[in-house]
Amino acid sequence: MSLPACTPTTTQPSYPPKPPSLHPHPNNPTFPNPNHKISLTNNTNTHISLKHTSNPIDPAISWTSSIARHCRNGRLAEAAAEFTRMRIAGVEPNHITFVTLLSGCTDFPLENTRFGASIHACARKMGLDTNNVKVGTAIVGMYSKCGQVNLARLIFDEMCVRNSVSWNSMIDGYMRNGEVEDAIALFDEMPKRDAISWTALIGGFVKKGHFDQALEWFREMQLSGVQPDYVTIISVLAACANLGTLGLGLWINRLVSKHEFKDNIRISNSLIDMYSRCGCIEFARQVFEKMPKRSLVSWNSIIVGFAVNGYAEEALKFFNLMQKEGFEPDGVSFTGALTACSHAGLVDEGLEFFNIMRRVNRITPRIEHYGCMVDLYSRAGRLEDALNVIENMPMKPNEVVLGSLLAACRTCGDVGLAERLMKYLVELDPGCDSNYVLLSNIYAAVGRWDGAGKVRKTMKSLGIQKKPGFSSIEVDCSIHEFVAGDKSHVNSDDIYALLELLSFELQICGYVPETIVTETYEHH
Repeated sequence: MSLPACTPTTTQPSYPPKPPSLHPHPNNPTFPNPNHKISLTNNTNTHISLKHTSNPIDPAISWTSSIARHCRNGRLAEAAAEFTRMRIAGVEPNHITFVTLLSGCTDFPLENTRFGASIHACARKMGLDTNNVKVGTAIVGMYSKCGQVNLARLIFDEMCVRNSVSWNSMIDGYMRNGEVEDAIALFDEMPKRDAISWTALIGGFVKKGHFDQALEWFREMQLSGVQPDYVTIISVLAACANLGTLGLGLWINRLVSKHEFKDNIRISNSLIDMYSRCGCIEFARQVFEKMPKRSLVSWNSIIVGFAVNGYAEEALKFFNLMQKEGFEPDGVSFTGALTACSHAGLVDEGLEFFNIMRRVNRITPRIEHYGCMVDLYSRAGRLEDALNVIENMPMKPNEVVLGSLLAACRTCGDVGLAERLMKYLVELDPGCDSNYVLLSNIYAAVGRWDGAGKVRKTMKSLGIQKKPGFSSIEVDCSIHEFVAGDKSHVNSDDIYALLELLSFELQICGYVPETIVTETYEHH
């Protein structure tokens, strides 16, 4: 059933001359009621009517409002049906209608690519995709988030007018789709770069795991004189957390303290996470305690921070404090509590938390919770219990869960279980070198040289090579990475001389280096 056609009105509101000011006065009993129609006579004897009139609502606004309500609630199918009824009713959509629909498509990019393209086609017929900067920018963003960055660039190039939002959307689209060189080239072409432009690049590098490049571009941003916003700071802190650049993280903290967003709750949460992952849990605690307002994320960050740094008692203490403050624990909260129990060997307490999560808080355990249980049993040497968790968990175990138990097999010398686990790991990731190396070391630890040799032959036949491990250290906010036997560093002579001195002093103290892993893998 179609809706009746709505005829757009062309009536324009009249704007009469402003009448003299009328003020109520106790001696003026004839002061007019504002709800009554009155007439005034001016010097030209022209009668002016002050009758209240209401402006009719533009039908396009009414339809767009209804469409926007569906989009906000995630009901894009209903929004599409409403748009269809709008066209059938003969109402012409405006640029806000198209922006609303295109924004709705970007929230569910995989499901609504075709619908977004059809909306683009409608806008194309009206010339809005090239002549209206808001519609054109929305189309660029829609195609970028749907993974069709080439189409986004075509629209961007055809736009008659572009603003900073258009440029930033296109740069973000390139970074989102891994087209880093194109993003940088477009960034260099920008007539004027703002904080959002720089953040699009920095945040894009962080999301792709290129943390060192993110920090390099942040340094360029500082040299350019553009002040970062809070989103930039959050991205940079994430890079610092992943690289362990504590020096730069401290500098960022000092920078934040001088800006108006120093009390931004999201920045404080990022600082807690950064300090925790850099091993400075006391600095994380200081940030947490100075926060004027905390969210559930704040509590989760400090709980997980204490847990992963081995402060199990503090983690569980804050877990209880969080609930006293009126915060309901979620899945992340329980991950922190379970991790704390795992690191402290509190098996019974960990089992109790797991049961409370399911039965009291009604939280369905995710794979990370089962992984915590596997790690809890594995660290306690209860490998069969850990295996029982893996075999009975409702989802397929991933390489992290299985790898946790495999590492415990080496500690306990359980070759049989390691061989069983290796079959699952090969199915999940047949090209992973670390699992083969770990199994080879398990064989070597119990003197099974035949097994170790068999693993190496298997790796060779599959073309799998052991990736060299590396270590890193931060000096003056710069990261220096080292690979075993690598002498490419400019200070390699001094470094190796110092290492020899340290090794000599350790031997004097009675330390015997563990060489079984290297010798087993390379020589036997």
